Formats: sequence, structure tokens, C-alpha cells
Amino acid sequence: MNEPFAPFSLFVAGEWRGSHGRDVESVLDPATGGTIGELPHATSSDLDAALESAASAFRQWRREPATQRGAILKRAALLMRERQERAAELMTREQGKPLAEARLELAAAADILEWTANEGLRAYGRVIPARQPGTRQTALKEPIGVVAAFSPWNFPAATPMRKIAASLAAGCTCIIKPSEETPATALEIARALHDSGLPAGVLNVVFGVPEQISTRLVRADAVGKISFTGSTAVGKHLLALASEGVKRTTLELGGHAPYIVFDDVDVEKIAEQAVASKFRNAGQICTAPTRFLVQDTVYRQFVASFTAAARRIRVGAGDDRDTTMGPVANVRRIRAMERLVTDAKQKGAQISCGGHRIGAQGFFWAPTVLSDVPADALCLHEEPFGPLAAIVPFNTEDEAIALANGLPYGLASYAFTQDANRAIRLADAIEAGMVGINTLAITLPETPFGGVKESGYGLEGGVEGVESYLHTKFVSQGIALPRP
Repeated sequence: MNEPFAPFSLFVAGEWRGSHGRDVESVLDPATGGTIGELPHATSSDLDAALESAASAFRQWRREPATQRGAILKRAALLMRERQERAAELMTREQGKPLAEARLELAAAADILEWTANEGLRAYGRVIPARQPGTRQTALKEPIGVVAAFSPWNFPAATPMRKIAASLAAGCTCIIKPSEETPATALEIARALHDSGLPAGVLNVVFGVPEQISTRLVRADAVGKISFTGSTAVGKHLLALASEGVKRTTLELGGHAPYIVFDDVDVEKIAEQAVASKFRNAGQICTAPTRFLVQDTVYRQFVASFTAAARRIRVGAGDDRDTTMGPVANVRRIRAMERLVTDAKQKGAQISCGGHRIGAQGFFWAPTVLSDVPADALCLHEEPFGPLAAIVPFNTEDEAIALANGLPYGLASYAFTQDANRAIRLADAIEAGMVGINTLAITLPETPFGGVKESGYGLEGGVEGVESYLHTKFVSQGIALPRP
């Protein structure tokens, strides 16, 4: 597990391009803070080559039968499963999450690729009944073209895979810029696809200064679609760039998920479920519950059960088999946790557990539980994106709904109640793209993934995920008149 990484590279026009003649940046191990490799940045000529090869490959790839495209993608999914252990070790080294979580994410990424490959076979059009004889009216589904995709560091396999799988299954080609902090996992995906016979240029993987890369790709004439997962601020910037060329966009942006607990449930069981979900990947999940809204009659019981479960979390390096929560991914998350905890404490919140950095080596933060959090605390308005849970009481159902909907975000929401009528009311009233009622399972290959309000728009996953990479073309054909 501690052997040096193989040299990082770019993947352009079917070729692996190393650091020679290119600027590089260090990739760090979050558990130690040490360097694990040097990542090359794409030059202007690399980006030109990626754009040219993607545009050229699209002309042929779009004409490949969907069965042929799907066969390549499914072979790659099989390879990913065969190579899972090595890829999990790489992910843990560069991202920090425990090996068990890395294995699960890679298995999920392979499932996404396989399911989406099959869904590409069902990009159906339709025949529309004509109003006069001798006319055939059809609506055809066609791939948009070259896709520019951007993915973050928190899920370095699953998030890029949603973009790669759907674009390729739909017949598009893709240039993806994964996070420079977690390059190895995305390169493993590219390697599996390359080894499965993916034609050169259909997928390109580039790295560099994010603003420079994104501006170049989004404004490129060859690019017809942009898919971005990341912060709301960056998403708005890319949307403005995309609007210059009136380009299709899918944006999965920030969230701040409420977790509503009513007093008719098993409080201790729901609290334990909440801890497992909240602190997975050290809380660095856009759909993780972050604002725990608990009915006042069971509030103290929930806080006590939640805190006890949080204290049982074993923090350590991801390759330690006893670890249940690894480090946060970078020093930025440490600083964010320090700022949010300090603010909440100054405003009167109680630190039920955690609230501090662990050790001086690496980026470890103690699982943190804040109770009696005042309404003006920053942690109730800014996405923590780390191992910090804020618990606040509510009295009535209407108050819970108002608190849940009170932010400009609307990605994921969760609610727990045994009242069937209330469950229906909550499902209707909560403003979010994904709602879990008595469940935390809201992300599967076959289900749509996306948000509303400032959490973005457009969908990945499911039928909708493939659809977002397709144009609809209407063709009306009449009978040609004979030559006189």
C-alpha cells in the first residue's frame, strides 16, 4: 500500500502523455500530508489535441451501433471489477476514505457503467401519427456531440463515471477534467475503457489549472454539452461561460440536506443510521445529511444517541482495517471545520463531541456533533462538507418543512415518520431533487440524480441521465412527387 504511484499522466487521443515538457503539481496523501506523485498539466497543444480527437472520433462513434458501444462499456465494467482491489488502494491513498468505502464506490462505478451501457440500447425515438396520408413523422434521438465534463475529488470513481458512462452510451465523446487531487482513480477508469477497445479520442482525460481548463473547453466550438459537479459558485461561472454558446448544461452543485426526525420513530435506531450516513467519507458527500431537525419531544434522546454513536467512530488512515472514518481530503476542509465550529460555539451552540483537529500529521478531524445550534450559525447556512453535524429542535410538521426548505439549496432531503399521511405530505412539500422517506437509499444507477434551486439542474443517472446527452430531432417526410 505504501509503494510509490506509477507516474501520473494525461490520456489524450488514445495516448498516455507524461510530465515531460509540462508543468506539474503534487498529489498529496491526506493521511500523511506527503506527496505521492507529480501530476502533469495539459498544455494548450494537449487541449487542442483532445478537442480535435474528440470531434473526429464523434463522427464515427455516433454511427457505431448501440450494441457495439455497449459491448465495449460492459467489457470495461468487467475489467474494473477484476482490478477493484488495486484501484481501491489508489483511491484510499489519494482521497483518504477507508478501503471498505473505496471498494464499495468502485463496485458502484462498475454498476453505473454496466447499467448505462444497457440503457444506451433504449434511446428510443417515436413515430407521431400524421394528419394526412403519405406522411411519416418521427422524433429521433441523436447524441449531442463532444462533452466537456468536470468532476470533484470526493467520489473520484462514481462521479466521473456517471458522466463518462452516459455520454459514451448515448454516442457522444467526452473530455473530462477530474480533480487534480484525485487523478489516479479517473485514470484507472480510462485505462479499463482503453483496454476494452474504446476507439482513440472517444474519451480524453486532462488535468491543469481548473479555471484555465474549464474556460478553454467550455468555450471551444467543438463542445456541445457541459456536465459539472462541484460548488454552486463555480457552477454559476461555468453556466455563464456555457451561455455564450447556448450550450446544454447539467449542473450538480452544493447541498445542505435536512434529516427530519418525528417522534413516532425508533429514535435510537434512526440516530445510528444518521451517524453512519453523516460520517461516511468523513462527511464529504453532497447528499449527506447535514442539518438534523428533530421533534422537540425526542430531541434530547436523539442528541444523546447520535453523540454516543459518533464517539464510537474510529478515525485513522484509510488502509488501517480498524478505521471507520478517514481524514478529510485536504487542508481546506480542516480550515472550514475550524471556522464553522468556532462560529457556532461563539453563538451559543453546544459541542456534544469532537470539534477539533486530530494530530499534526495529515488532515484528520474528529467527528463533531453540535447541539442547540442557533438559527444564525454559519453551519446551518453553509454546506459543511466535512464531519460536522448540527442538530436543532422543531415543534410542528409545518415548522420542520419551513426549516428544511429555508435554504437556497435543494439536492437531497430525508424524513422519518411512521405516519403514512404525513409521509405523503412531506414528499409533496419538501423542495429537493431527491427525497428519502424512511430511507437513505436515494442514489442508484437506475435512478435520477440531481437537484433544484441553487443545487443545480439537469439529471444524471437513470433514463434521464442518458437522455441529457441526446438531442431530439423531428423529421417529417412526405411522398416525393413524380417527375412530370
